[in-house]
This record gives sequence, C-alpha cells and structure tokens, in this order.
Amino acid sequence: MGTPFEPPFVAAQDAARHLGERGFAVLDPAGLGRIAGHAVTTLAQLTPAWDNLPRDEYLRDGGRYRSRRHGSFEVVGGRVQDVPHRAHWQSEDYNALHGGIERWFEPLAPEVSNAPAFRGLLLGLATLFDAVRPAPTWFVEAHTFRIDTTGGIGRPTPEGAHRDGVDFVAVLLVARVNIKGGETRVFDANGPAGQRFTLHAPWSALVLDDSRVVHETTPIQPHEGDGYRDTLVLTYRRGGFQDPPR
Repeated sequence: MGTPFEPPFVAAQDAARHLGERGFAVLDPAGLGRIAGHAVTTLAQLTPAWDNLPRDEYLRDGGRYRSRRHGSFEVVGGRVQDVPHRAHWQSEDYNALHGGIERWFEPLAPEVSNAPAFRGLLLGLATLFDAVRPAPTWFVEAHTFRIDTTGGIGRPTPEGAHRDGVDFVAVLLVARVNIKGGETRVFDANGPAGQRFTLHAPWSALVLDDSRVVHETTPIQPHEGDGYRDTLVLTYRRGGFQDPPR
C-alpha cells in the first residue's frame, strides 16, 4: 500500500477564500474547532455516540457495512432551530443508487443534537458558507455515519463520485480505526482538475461547494481484524430541504 497523500490543510481564517477560489477547503482539527467555537477536546466528547448507530437498511448494493442516524435543522438569524424529524430524500440526478426514495433513518442521538459543540458546528459552518454565498436561512441535514469492514470491505460512497444537490457540504472525520483505504477525492465538476488525500486526524474536515465539485471516498479494508471509519456529514441548502415532487 502506498503512502497516503497528506491533506492540504488551510487556516480557518483562509477557509472562505479557498472555498470561493477552489470550490473546497480542508481544515485540521484546530481549524475546525476555531470555526465551531469549541476546543477539539470538547468536539471529541461527541465521539461515543457513533457506537450506537442503527444499520442502514436502504443499501441497494446488498451491503451491511453502513450504520447511520439523521437529523434536520435550520440556521437563521444566528440561531440553530430544530426541525421535526423527516425523511432524507435525494433525486436520482444526484444519487443514481439511492435517489428517488424517502429514506427514514433513526434520529440523531440527543447527546449529539443537543450538545453545544454540535450546535456550534452548525452555526460556525453556516457563518463560513455565508462568507462565500450568503443565505437568509440554511436548511441543514446532519448524518452520523459508521462504515465498517465486518464483511471485508466498506464503501463510504457506494454511489461513486457525486454531488449532493445542496449548496455546501462538510465531511468531518470523527474516527478512523484499524483500516486502510478511505482516500478522499475531490474533482472539478466541469473539468479534469482534482485532488486526493486521506483524512487521518479526528475532527479534521473537508468543506466543499457542491455546485462546483464532485467528491467521493474510496472503499476501506481492515488492517488487522475488523475496523471502521466514522464521519459526520452536514449539508447546507438554500430555499428549503430536498423533498420528493408532490
């Protein structure tokens, strides 16, 4: 196995500029903590919640490697507002594998959704995205994922390189245990330019402009025994949540 490419970290104060110029930016844990307004040690207190994620029963490739929860929020006027639990839906234009169906996942654990550090993340990232393309209200979906290698291989993005049909996406690495693979790849949506790297540090993050780039993460395999990769994925959309046509 080759040496993984190091993430192209940028300082928190430069993230908006990089996001605007390149369509993505990569933050180290300290930078993410600065944006969230909470120390990395406080963010890390959320990590045990990933040990209690129900299996994703919607995987159309027949896999049993993904567990997850889901929640929805609005960020408006500098405040985070809870939204009644709702289905996650994407069109087939953005997710050919799982698009076109309402997927009802168990809600986020209260120790995550009510945590000041989590809500600081939602608000801080909204502020970052406002600096690039402001919105009166951000409609935010939060996904807590575990991809495991119990079956020999786990696929963080079984749909392949994709866009999510939103304005901005943040992929936060929560934990990476006993695995190889899991390389992040970001490509220009309208050209051949791209970059690849591997996130290793817990609470490092990729933030991206979903209108300008596509992204994927390569499959993971166990290093010795079973392993897993935990992430928190946050999507930000203007104008409302994605919903099926009525």
